[in-house]
Amino acid sequence: MEEAGAAAAVAAGAGPGASESELNLSRLGVSPEALALELEVRAEERRGSRETQRLLLPHNRLVSLPRTLGASFPQLQLLDVSGNGLVALGPELLALRCLRTLLAKNNRLGGPGSLPKGLAQAPLCRTLQVLNLSGNCFQELPPALLEMRALQTLSLGGNQLHTIPPEIENLRSLEFLYLGGNFIREIPPELANLPSLNHLVLCDNKIQSVPPQLAQLNSLRSLSLHNNLLTYLPREILSLVHLQELSLRGNPLVVRFVRDLTYDPPTLLELAGRTIKTRNIAYTPCDLPGNLVRYLDLASNCPNPKCGGVYFDCCVRQIKFVDFCGKYRLPLMHYLCSPECSSPCSSASHSSTSQSESDSEDEIC
Repeated sequence: MEEAGAAAAVAAGAGPGASESELNLSRLGVSPEALALELEVRAEERRGSRETQRLLLPHNRLVSLPRTLGASFPQLQLLDVSGNGLVALGPELLALRCLRTLLAKNNRLGGPGSLPKGLAQAPLCRTLQVLNLSGNCFQELPPALLEMRALQTLSLGGNQLHTIPPEIENLRSLEFLYLGGNFIREIPPELANLPSLNHLVLCDNKIQSVPPQLAQLNSLRSLSLHNNLLTYLPREILSLVHLQELSLRGNPLVVRFVRDLTYDPPTLLELAGRTIKTRNIAYTPCDLPGNLVRYLDLASNCPNPKCGGVYFDCCVRQIKFVDFCGKYRLPLMHYLCSPECSSPCSSASHSSTSQSESDSEDEIC
C-alpha cells in the first residue's frame, strides 16, 4: 500500500524541480518493480510533444537499470542513477543513443561486467560528454571509457584506482578530470596530451612526483594536488601560463617550506618595506636615503586579487598562487624546492589579507 501511494503521489506531479522535459522520480521509496511500472506510465503520458530529456532516479533502491529505459525515453540526454545499489550498468544503457550526461556516483560499480559489452562501439560512446562514476569500487579505468572521444568531464573520485593508464590521452576532448581520493602513485606523462584540459584534480592520492611534461597542458587553469606525497615540483610548471589555482597542502614539500621559513626568515628591511607598502605610508625621496627609496620602488603587488601583500624578491613569478594549509596563498616560486631551486626562493613570503573563506588574515611571517 505504501509503495502504491508513493507511486500515485509521483503520478500527480513531476516532482521537485521538474519541467516539461524533466522527470524527477528521486527518493520514491518504492520497489524497483513499482518504479519500472511508474516509468512506463509516465513515458506514455509524455510521449510526443513532451518527450523527456532528463530523467532523475537517484536514491531509490535500483539494483539494475529499468528494462524499458531506451524504449520509453529515446530522446534522453541526461540520466541520474546516483545513490542506488547498482552493481552494473546493463545493456539498457546502450539503447540511449542521445545521452550526453550520465551520473552514476555512489553505487557499487567496479566489478566484472559493471559496464555493458559493446559500449565502445555503441552510439552512446560518441555522444556522452559528462560521466560521473565517483564513489564506486573501480580498481582501474575500464577500457571502454578510454574510447569515449566526446567526453568533456570525467569523474572517478573516491574509487580504488591505483594507476592512470597511458591511454587517457585518447580523451582529446576532456576538459575536467577528477581522480581524487584514490590510491594513484604516478601521473603518466601521456596526461599532458590532453589539449583542452583545464581542471585536473588528483588530491588525496599517493603521488610522489609531477612529470615535467604537464607543462604542455596549455589550457590548465586549476591543478589540485593536496594530500599527496610530493617533495618537490618541477620548475617547468611555471610554463603553465593560464594556471590560476594550485593546491598543495598536506604534502611533504609544504613541511619543507615551513622549515626553510623558520631558519631563513625575511630580513628586517623586507618586513619594514612591506609594512610601508601595505599600509600606504607616504614618503618622499627627501625622507629616506636613496638606496631605501630604490628598494621600495622595487615592490611588486601580489597578483592574487584577494591579497593585499607585496614582495621584493625578483625570483617570485607573477602568475600563479597556491594554497598553504588552507589558510594562505603564496607565490608559486616559493614551493619550487627541487634541486634546481634552492632556499633563496623561499625568503620572500608575504602576508595574506585575503577575505575568502579558505584564507587567513594572520601573517605567515
